[in-house]
Amino acid sequence: MELSPMEVIFLFLGGLGIFLFGIKMMGDGLQAAAGDRLREILNRMTSNPIKGIIAGIIVTVLIQSSSGTTVITIGLVSAGFMTLRQSIGVIMGANIGTTVTAFIIGLDIGEYSLPILALGAFMIFFLGNRPQIHNIGRVLFGFGALFYGLELMGQGVKPLADLESFSNLMLNMSDNSFLGLATGTLLTVVVQSSSATIAILQGFYANDLLDLSAAMPILLGDNIGTTVTAILAGLVGSIAARRAAAIHVIFNVIGAAIFMIIMPLFVSLITFLQGSLNLNPEMTIAFGHGFFNISNTLIQLPFIFALAWIVTKIVPGRDFSEDFKPNQLDPLLLKRSPALALQGAHSEVKNLGNLILSILDDTHKFSKTGDNKLYKEIKEKVNVVDTLQDSIRKYLIDASKYDITLEDSERQATLLEITRILNKVGSQINDYAESYNKKFRENIDISETAGEGLDDLYNHVYKSFKKSIDSLDIYNPQELEEVIRLSQKSYKIENKLRKQHIKRMNKGACSTDGGLLYVDLISNLERIGYNARNISETNLDEDHEDLAEDFTIYE
Repeated sequence: MELSPMEVIFLFLGGLGIFLFGIKMMGDGLQAAAGDRLREILNRMTSNPIKGIIAGIIVTVLIQSSSGTTVITIGLVSAGFMTLRQSIGVIMGANIGTTVTAFIIGLDIGEYSLPILALGAFMIFFLGNRPQIHNIGRVLFGFGALFYGLELMGQGVKPLADLESFSNLMLNMSDNSFLGLATGTLLTVVVQSSSATIAILQGFYANDLLDLSAAMPILLGDNIGTTVTAILAGLVGSIAARRAAAIHVIFNVIGAAIFMIIMPLFVSLITFLQGSLNLNPEMTIAFGHGFFNISNTLIQLPFIFALAWIVTKIVPGRDFSEDFKPNQLDPLLLKRSPALALQGAHSEVKNLGNLILSILDDTHKFSKTGDNKLYKEIKEKVNVVDTLQDSIRKYLIDASKYDITLEDSERQATLLEITRILNKVGSQINDYAESYNKKFRENIDISETAGEGLDDLYNHVYKSFKKSIDSLDIYNPQELEEVIRLSQKSYKIENKLRKQHIKRMNKGACSTDGGLLYVDLISNLERIGYNARNISETNLDEDHEDLAEDFTIYE
């Protein structure tokens, strides 16, 4: 039966849509079944490049999307949970993991697609009360939809073999590898799924619409096109995230360039494997895809440090997750000598305090300039605060598993409490920065007198917070008393500023928006100052007897 052009288009696009939906459904089902273990795998299995590659393969197989794995990785890098070098291994593994879809398609079980789809639907709608059964049903439904979509695409492309213009285009691709490379790249950019474009390629090759000389360059282009998703994810992230996205692009482009140079050998090898192993057309493309990605990983694996260095030059800037990453939270030291390990944690708490102090300083500078670049740096640092405090908190909690003295146990509790307070201060400074960003975004005016009052309060709060951080290293009762006195003074300044503000409002010297923003700003500063005092009081908690007799912690 001959198909009309409209039927060809509908079959192909409908099949592509069902295929993409199948991949999504299967990936969502696997991801739901795995739960939070995906991020846990990426978090814990990246201590060295080999483990990172394995983690990338596992997660990509589970979610059926190398782009998805890369986006998750970029998110972890942006949040500071993973370093740039750790992310390279995961990205390499994601490229290998995505070949599994092509091998599944190579099994050629399309005639069973509808029964598998029906079984999945039955499990979802009639046995879906149990989450695990529901998730397995989603996987089976997606698996069946994937193959049914392929069958429809295959039916849609068969008539193309009779079109002379299409045959000429395929011949041109056989003669011009770069045309094939560009076609594969463009197609993947449009479809946003390398698995889908590889599946289309498998369908074309199975229907004798092109030969291996044309198929292999398209395959390489598919691998370049899939990096677009990572680029889009990196654009809105931190410098570290943009570098991770750049790694993905460079890795795939270098691999494609190497295989373009040796294209005749590559085609000959895949042809040899096809004949030797009696591979069907779909599996032949799958072997080509797998061989390219595994070989590319093995070639570039020894140059991970060089790749990291290259992207730091391509994407210049300061990576705060690297600058403030914890270097003294050694799990082996925690097992051998918990007392020494707690000293390391003590240093990291001070590192966290200094990071937060730098954010407070940056926010004050931002309040004067409204520099958008500085605001982005503030947001990046706030992300690092969350990551760093999480690492310190987990390390200190792990200390409870080992035999520690009563004194160390008290010190552990003190450090945990100070870490909690510092994390709260980080959130308050973030709110403080957000308020100033609103001021510049909405052009809200604050009177000169109000601005001077804010500067006065800021100076007291900054001095108080800096002293509380400096005193974390060596206990100094005099300095700690000074922190609490400064906090008391900050409270008095805040009260005075509020009264002055009410007077200005009554006189009509201050706009409503400016007044509301001003109140938010002084409240944020007062809370930061109060928490500086809390840090000092936590330090003083067990040593009140060392204080002067006339000193009172609370007024």
